[in-house]
Amino acid sequence: MRAVVFAAALAGIGVAQAEEAFVTNQLSDDLTVVDLATSRPVATIAIGGKPAGVAVSADGRFAYVTSPDSKTLTVVDAAARRVTGRIEVGGGPLGVAAAPDGGVVYVADWYAAAIRVIDPHAQRVTASIAVGSSPSGLAVTPDGRLLLSADRDDDSVSVIDTATRERRATIKVGSRPFGVTVDADGRRAYTANVGSNDVSVIDIAEAREIGRVRVGLRPYAIALAQGRGFVTDQYDGTVSVFDLASLAPIKRITVGDYPEGIAATADAQRIIVANWESNTLSIIDTAKLIVVDEIKVGNGPRAFGAFLRR
Repeated sequence: MRAVVFAAALAGIGVAQAEEAFVTNQLSDDLTVVDLATSRPVATIAIGGKPAGVAVSADGRFAYVTSPDSKTLTVVDAAARRVTGRIEVGGGPLGVAAAPDGGVVYVADWYAAAIRVIDPHAQRVTASIAVGSSPSGLAVTPDGRLLLSADRDDDSVSVIDTATRERRATIKVGSRPFGVTVDADGRRAYTANVGSNDVSVIDIAEAREIGRVRVGLRPYAIALAQGRGFVTDQYDGTVSVFDLASLAPIKRITVGDYPEGIAATADAQRIIVANWESNTLSIIDTAKLIVVDEIKVGNGPRAFGAFLRR
């Protein structure tokens, strides 16, 4: 991937990789592709079924999009900007995660308390894994060996062995965990707890919660960058920032209305936030902890998952 120098609006940030955001717009039934180097939407791809979750494969070739209303997973060729398949998942597909090697895609079925295992090449469901009630966010460890599911209505996180496809552990966290994020070392995970307005910190190897961080109202998802956690607070219209080492709160950054999906760029210099009610992306400078740009997208952006193509 080539390096670029950002335009004047991002002049204080410096050099970064040319990345794209694949933003699910639930109310306009489509996917907006945003060039983050130029801060411009470059494509709109029709999806249907009220798309919500999204995961871009590690190699950047595909974007996988869940549509709860049509009960499908849509496969998008990221470079060609076109749909290449729709897989019947059933139930209520929401969270989605792709294995690092690209061989498997996992989809959380909200209604069935299960994770659907999908072969993206054959484009079919190959297995189901029982988890807790109302699984939402999913995350795979960097080595691909473990899958974590935020089981919202059980106030817990399921840890799944991806080789045996069995639940290895159940970890109690805060109330109504929704988004779950694993750090780059695969040592810690973080859940955004919608019901208790906090973030649970999990030691993955020990399979236990080791800390809590108070954040804003209705936290949705978490991004990690520069030794800090960034949490979207839906009801406050803010992103809460905390220190990953001390777990001390640092700042609240005002973004658009009803922020949901959040992700850090590969160089960790920017945080990208999808604002549901503002129909925008807010761009946060991770050094200055301020919003430096705003980009219009579709109607009702959620971008729930790993939505950046690197």
